[in-house]
Amino acid sequence: MTDLKNILITGCSSGIGLDAAKTLNKRGYRVFASVRQEKDVAQLKSAGLESLVLDLSCQTSIEQGLNYVLDKTGNKLDFLFNNGAFGQPGAIEDMPTEILRQQFETNVFGWHHLTRLVVKVMRQQGFGRIVQNSSVLGFVCMPYRGAYNASKYAIEGLTDTLRLELADTPIKVSLLEPGPITSNFRKTSTVKFKQHIQWQQSVHKHQYELQLERLQKKGAANRFTLEPEAVTRCLIHALESENPKVRYKITFPTRLFSFLKRILTSRSLDRLLQKG
Repeated sequence: MTDLKNILITGCSSGIGLDAAKTLNKRGYRVFASVRQEKDVAQLKSAGLESLVLDLSCQTSIEQGLNYVLDKTGNKLDFLFNNGAFGQPGAIEDMPTEILRQQFETNVFGWHHLTRLVVKVMRQQGFGRIVQNSSVLGFVCMPYRGAYNASKYAIEGLTDTLRLELADTPIKVSLLEPGPITSNFRKTSTVKFKQHIQWQQSVHKHQYELQLERLQKKGAANRFTLEPEAVTRCLIHALESENPKVRYKITFPTRLFSFLKRILTSRSLDRLLQKG
């Protein structure tokens, strides 16, 4: 691995991105912690981090953000950690197509645009690593999470393809697949749900009520929920190991469902997932 340690991380306002930025900064990396909103830049700078606005739903913002980083580093970037994303809950039949587009704009198309620009930089410099933060929902589905499921399935497919296409280069690509992690993700998802889904008129109203009740309880996270540090530990391995893994399965639910998907029939797995 090169001695240089410049890394661009997206989605650093809280949770996984914030923990990764702080930890890598202490570890000696030059971290560029990007966020969607200007107000979060000030908070990150006050914490001693270099920060910038990079809105994954806007190609202009992506290009300006990356250009800012490259200007600061002399046109070099060792690592990219694609992390910025959100979840839009709701049944497929209740999901306006435009809202599904918004989910993909941030979670997929923004990542793709940034990644392809970074690959050009890494090819030119002759090294680099790209780490994509996927999810257990990138290989198993749960009801009422269709938009997020679809976006993470897309990321898995794009990343696997990218890894094959870069196999003869010094650029390495890894996927992180966390299960439940302590963050603001559920809170943000609840806001998106109430904003975009007409749930009170839905045939799924009763199920929605049960989910909202569960989400709004204090300590809604289940006993398998880990802190963001669990993801950061795997990220560090992906960045620093001579032979980083293709996939990092993080949390017990991820490892369990990976095993169950191999041994169960699709119908048996469906029955199990419907209970979630």
